[in-house]
Amino acid sequence: MTRSTFALYRCPPAYLALCLAMAIANPVSAQETANSGPAPTNDQTTPNNTSNTPSSRNAKTLDGMQVTASSTAVNAIAPTQGSTIATQPQSIIGSTYIQENIAPTGDYTDAAAISPSVYTVTPNGSGLMETSVVSIRGFQDGQYNVTFDGIPWGDSNDFTHHSTSYFTNQETSSVTVDRGPGTASTLGDATFGGTISVDSINPQDQFNIRPYISFGSWETAVEGARIDTGRFDSSGTSAVINVQNSTSDGYLTDAGQRRQSVFAKVVQPLGENTTLTFGGMWNKIDQYVPLGATKAQIAEYGPNYALNNDPNSQAYYRYNQDQISTYMGYIGLQSEFDGWTLDNKAYTYAYNHYGFNGLDPNGETPNGTFCNGKGNDCLYPDNVPGQHMRNWYRSWGDILRVSKELGPGEIRTGLWYDKQDNLRWQYEFDDTLDLPAINTTGQPTKGSDSPVDRFMTDSLRTIQPFVEYQWNITDQAYLVGGVKYEDFLRDIDSLYNQKTGLPLNYSKEWNATLPSAAFHYAFTSNWTAYAQWAKGFLAPNLNLFYTTDPAISDSALQPEKTTNWQLGTTWTNDRLTLSGDVYKIDFNNFIQSQKVGANTVFYNGGGVHYKGVELEGTYMVGGGFSVYANGSLNRAIQTESNTWNPNTPAKTAALGVIYSSGGVYASLMDKFVGRTYYTANANDDTVIGGYAITNFTASYKFDPHISDVKDFKIGFQINNLFNNTHINALAGTTVGDSTPLFWTIPARNFNFTVSADLF
Repeated sequence: MTRSTFALYRCPPAYLALCLAMAIANPVSAQETANSGPAPTNDQTTPNNTSNTPSSRNAKTLDGMQVTASSTAVNAIAPTQGSTIATQPQSIIGSTYIQENIAPTGDYTDAAAISPSVYTVTPNGSGLMETSVVSIRGFQDGQYNVTFDGIPWGDSNDFTHHSTSYFTNQETSSVTVDRGPGTASTLGDATFGGTISVDSINPQDQFNIRPYISFGSWETAVEGARIDTGRFDSSGTSAVINVQNSTSDGYLTDAGQRRQSVFAKVVQPLGENTTLTFGGMWNKIDQYVPLGATKAQIAEYGPNYALNNDPNSQAYYRYNQDQISTYMGYIGLQSEFDGWTLDNKAYTYAYNHYGFNGLDPNGETPNGTFCNGKGNDCLYPDNVPGQHMRNWYRSWGDILRVSKELGPGEIRTGLWYDKQDNLRWQYEFDDTLDLPAINTTGQPTKGSDSPVDRFMTDSLRTIQPFVEYQWNITDQAYLVGGVKYEDFLRDIDSLYNQKTGLPLNYSKEWNATLPSAAFHYAFTSNWTAYAQWAKGFLAPNLNLFYTTDPAISDSALQPEKTTNWQLGTTWTNDRLTLSGDVYKIDFNNFIQSQKVGANTVFYNGGGVHYKGVELEGTYMVGGGFSVYANGSLNRAIQTESNTWNPNTPAKTAALGVIYSSGGVYASLMDKFVGRTYYTANANDDTVIGGYAITNFTASYKFDPHISDVKDFKIGFQINNLFNNTHINALAGTTVGDSTPLFWTIPARNFNFTVSADLF
């Protein structure tokens, strides 16, 4: 174990948590376990029907055949697949692909990465730091939703997401990438560019304990256990809990991580037609976080250069650290009565982040120069400058959905309410003295009356009511039309506002009315098509208030909006699943900024035109073998500058071979990402060439004929088989000279995993 991990992880792994989980399961009676058969292994069989996509209860019966999201052999094995009930392009990634192909440390972004038009960057290895790029058709994080069990979540300041801070890979049953704003019932602050829906695992009907342990490259280790209580005969109650600990040195130098997580879900039937669900998770991360490397550093020190072990350097790993804790909890009620369907979910989640970093870890700003920018004015001219920060927020919300069959179709209505409160501060720090920074006069830095760069509280209140009607035109066709009203209220109260360092108390409300329409047609029970038109809306980020007088901008500023047109089709049977679509998206009112005297003024400047074609499919050849492929051609041009949109690959593709028979699973998968530009100034200096990553995985599940052990499974993964370590994304720029910083592809790495189903 390297020095960074040793320093951070002096505590032993969470074996106590595993023992506690075993103890929790012990009260289940012998009678309840005696009749239990083998536990199901595919959590997809019990979907969470509180997501933003239509549930199977809305499936249409056509000439005696029901069109649903079918569960055939090819559906179970396909890495991604379209949906025969969706009204927009959708890639469903099931539990088989997630558990077999994603690293044990991975998260939902690693699963989404296989989808067409998706481009992701994981600089430190899967789940070993936050994913730095997750682009869908060129829409960046913050321009689309991510939901957990149907709950939209994210940072209220810019709608981005911390990919490692909530559900782990072992707590996820499926991930769905919806490429579009959806219908009126699709809820979230950023329906603008689509939705990544993450569904958690569901309790199984039989009692089971599944401990697992994994070892891999970079001293990576994962220990955990999943416990299913089974369904109690007397009450019908069932529950699942997963506890997990992971440690790793990471691919990048001195970028170690420790992560601990607990997830639990309880499902309680209340009569024949009502179900109450309790879900909750807690997650804690300690990690050393780099900011990227210049091309010169990569050439000199290697593609994994990041932090170092020199206390006199701003890149010293102990000066660059994150301490993050999160939780989420919800209560869901689903009921059907007198032709009505009620679905309500009340929730809360929170994020607490303490961050520490050297002022300029890439070495362009000398030590001691944090005193008003004058190195000779420093009391300690050789001391290491740094920054300390905190970002804390908590959301409370409720999602209500009500539907009823009415006339020749079904009416659906509901309301989403969310209120997020946020605290953000940052101040300059002398890492050598471990004290706030001062200069020779004894005054704080930054030329103000405090070493504080920012100290601010803000809130975002969101209200989204909707109504839509599904008109069943014929046995084969239906039309969904509706409207959603979005209302956003931002409020800020800053003692030291970000960017200006001055006090600000300000609020602003935005709203929009968003219509949508979608037509769905079933040629047969396994071949459907759709056409969609919809409006999207994105409220301005909090950075609109990072100016001395935000009223100068917001009086004339229009929120960013999209108009989406999409056509697609899906075919599925026992051996083939195939989907394709074409799309055109007009993004308007692109918000930009410029300096006018002492003020930063925000204005609407042009937009982006998106268009493309996407395909995905899996074919079962026979003898246990299947072939998978997907591909996309994407175009995203900024209208004002006529340049290529950053982080938008011109094309993506995936190709793989899968073998699944009996207890044996193996796959060889390759994902290709085409050329991208990392700024809107598209030229040879800003291009990132296309690249491919090939992964291999294999597992074997068998009965070891050991008392109280039903199944034993061993698995092996090799990621980046051909060791491609080229640059794949911009990480930012240096503080000193604004030199570009980059990420590279993590080198070839492996994971070896053992698990068992007990009792």
